[in-house]
Amino acid sequence: MLVQDKIAIVTGAGAGLGKATALAMAREGAALMLADIDAATGEATARAIREAGGRAVFETVDIADEGAVEGMVERTVEHFGGLDIAYNNAGIEGAPGAVHEQDMANVKRVFEVLIDGTYLCLRYEIRAMLRRGGGAIVNASSTWGLNAYPGRSPYIVGKHAICGMTKTAALELAKRNIRVNAVAPGPIETPMLLRDWQGDADKAAAGVPMGRVGQPDEVADAVVWLCSERASFITGHVLPIDGGMLCEVG
Repeated sequence: MLVQDKIAIVTGAGAGLGKATALAMAREGAALMLADIDAATGEATARAIREAGGRAVFETVDIADEGAVEGMVERTVEHFGGLDIAYNNAGIEGAPGAVHEQDMANVKRVFEVLIDGTYLCLRYEIRAMLRRGGGAIVNASSTWGLNAYPGRSPYIVGKHAICGMTKTAALELAKRNIRVNAVAPGPIETPMLLRDWQGDADKAAAGVPMGRVGQPDEVADAVVWLCSERASFITGHVLPIDGGMLCEVG
């Protein structure tokens, strides 16, 4: 098993990529602290893991709240005995609109969750991993964190920022046995994508060279691998999982 007996945090674990990754980590032997702002979906993921014989607890956490993030990490250490790996997945897309037409309350909330929230998770996870003697962290960026698209500036700015903090943290920790990477999914069949495309995932496949959208497990498997010793010489990398989208020009 890739992460046998590792202790993990997964944020945004109630649905989509967070849920798929939590289930994949459990199958590969990890004990999990799951976090989500939605208590019903987050607890359902934890229950599914326990019913399958795995170990998981759930906490309701708004990652933009520093005290909540600090408490999440503290309780992980108290409950399981430490922290080895983390997938900082929680995020929101915000309302669409051109830069000059955006409601600043929307912009600030997206930044609070994507930028402040991911930064806070890193801050407290790193401290716990340093006490543990090492670890691995994967942050959730996006192909829109490596590129751009009109009408989604708050989300795109947030995902670009996550790439920057990933690379900076990786360099700071390279000699301290903590690896920090990110994944950059393209269109993946999640509740967020289905909201954007009014339930028609096939429309989102039009720009994908492979001719289809990805599945949550295809991202989850990559995250688990990046957290495992199979990826022991990889840090500071942002891995596109996009069916070839970023290879194409024009």
